[in-house]
Amino acid sequence: MATQESEFLVQAATYLGAAAIAVPIFNRFKLGSILGYLAAGVVVGPFGLELLHQEEGTFHVAELGVVLFLFVIGLELSLSRLWSLRKQIFGLGASQMAVTGFVIASLFVAAGVMPAPAAIIAGLSLAFSSTAFALQLMKDRGELNTNYGTRAFSILLFQDLAVIPLLAAIPFLAGGGGEAAGSESALKAVGVVAALVLIGKFGLDRVFRVVASSGSREGFAATALLVVALTALAVSWAGLSMALGAFLAGVLLAESSYRHQIETDIEPFRGLLLGLFFISIGMRLDLVVIAQSWWIVLGGALGLVFVKSALLYALARLGGAKHGDALNTAAVLSQGGEFAFVVISLGVSALLFTNGQATLMSAIVTISMALTPFMTAMARQMSQQVEDAGDDLEGPHAEQDHVIIVGFGRMGQIISQVLNSSGVVVTAIDNNASHIRNAERFGFKVYFGDGSRLDTLLTAGALNAKSIILCMDDTEAVNHAVSALREQSPSLTILVCAHDRLHEIELQPLGADVVVRETMESSLLVAREALSRMGHDSRTIDDYVQQFRKRDRERLLAQIDSGPEAAVDLLHQQFKPASDDDH
Repeated sequence: MATQESEFLVQAATYLGAAAIAVPIFNRFKLGSILGYLAAGVVVGPFGLELLHQEEGTFHVAELGVVLFLFVIGLELSLSRLWSLRKQIFGLGASQMAVTGFVIASLFVAAGVMPAPAAIIAGLSLAFSSTAFALQLMKDRGELNTNYGTRAFSILLFQDLAVIPLLAAIPFLAGGGGEAAGSESALKAVGVVAALVLIGKFGLDRVFRVVASSGSREGFAATALLVVALTALAVSWAGLSMALGAFLAGVLLAESSYRHQIETDIEPFRGLLLGLFFISIGMRLDLVVIAQSWWIVLGGALGLVFVKSALLYALARLGGAKHGDALNTAAVLSQGGEFAFVVISLGVSALLFTNGQATLMSAIVTISMALTPFMTAMARQMSQQVEDAGDDLEGPHAEQDHVIIVGFGRMGQIISQVLNSSGVVVTAIDNNASHIRNAERFGFKVYFGDGSRLDTLLTAGALNAKSIILCMDDTEAVNHAVSALREQSPSLTILVCAHDRLHEIELQPLGADVVVRETMESSLLVAREALSRMGHDSRTIDDYVQQFRKRDRERLLAQIDSGPEAAVDLLHQQFKPASDDDH
């Protein structure tokens, strides 16, 4: 017993030590934490220093990192937003899987590597990309909510949905008659998903309300982890990806009043387990096999990355993406995915692949993962969108009796100047390093951080601030920050610069104290000047502006109740001239 405990502690210390050494070194040289974890796995694994041995149990524990990661991603979405992505999910996602799988399968058949049934399974398995790699890279760079981030996420989501038909096809193509089993699995999957949706909609929030009322932080975190585990187990039983189940659980809780607390409690577990997952991938790199067939493995990995990138770029462009977005989408999804390991293993059991083919394909997938950070760096340079990472910039820290401005763009700069000139202490935060460096040229102190995250705002002293002013360009980030802050402190004064009218409508139920559209006051000022130069007196102009504000407010309230097309007639009514009696 003592020996087993000691062995477990040695293994845990080795995992943590390898990560603690490799990740800072790789981050120091701007190579990213993912490559650091991979390198650590290679060095300490069975094909390196042999400090650790690859065990399936360890790999399955590490997969919980991917599961928790997808759960956190799901918390950032809602069913309505997911529905809005349906065209990209089932359009671009389906075409990517079909075209990539067909091209790779055709290459295998043409080269005489394997017969058509095995080539189809191999091609489709290699069409999958790594959810963990792609989402972690985009999350590290704050690009999940960009145009290309949304497109890449939609493709990954479809790939998770494609898990069950591909698994069902393996025994069928191997001659095992898997058609009946496939239809049975499909019915089982539909039933499980429907049950989860109903439970999530009508039961989960009540469960968390009861647990939260107990006041136990540990109990709340344990409940959140239990929900993730049970959901993942349920969809796994139905033959679906556990990661997809965790994502679904997150989506069902996206509109819960407890979602921010859930995300905060799960974050530490997610980070550690996801790191363990990448170390486990590194440990799978059989250096002996790679050395013996290095030209096949390296050529295969480069070929896979090239083929997938080219096809993804073409499909993204056909779908209306700009050049830079298409390049970034192609690069971040260019690798093989962790699901390929499962398909390859099942393919060997079904006698579709030989052991040698399986070993080489697994090595190719792993090498392609290691190439991903380099591919994304090249794509950013080629698209001329290389951004300053801000590694040397100072993060925010707590102040007292100050005003926090999040977003130091055009509006944030002007607001900051007015407040500073009036003697108010301002803490400015921005996640764009170039904005910060430009502000420093003119003597402004701006801290580097993601102002949409509650922990960043709390670190900056949000609970002691006189007010918080949100001026970010990302509407989803603004909405997230308002919801999280209002949940944390009902009495905190929150002022928001809305991107446009629709954004203002979205903000109305979230609890901001003041919402001002970015272009509202500047547009009114230009209108004032135009009327003045046409000969109208100031009193008449004031009256016209007042009437506009009143109608604009009426229309906004109507739109909140009945949709964007409501009260269109108010747009075309003429103002009544001011009369002496009115003043």
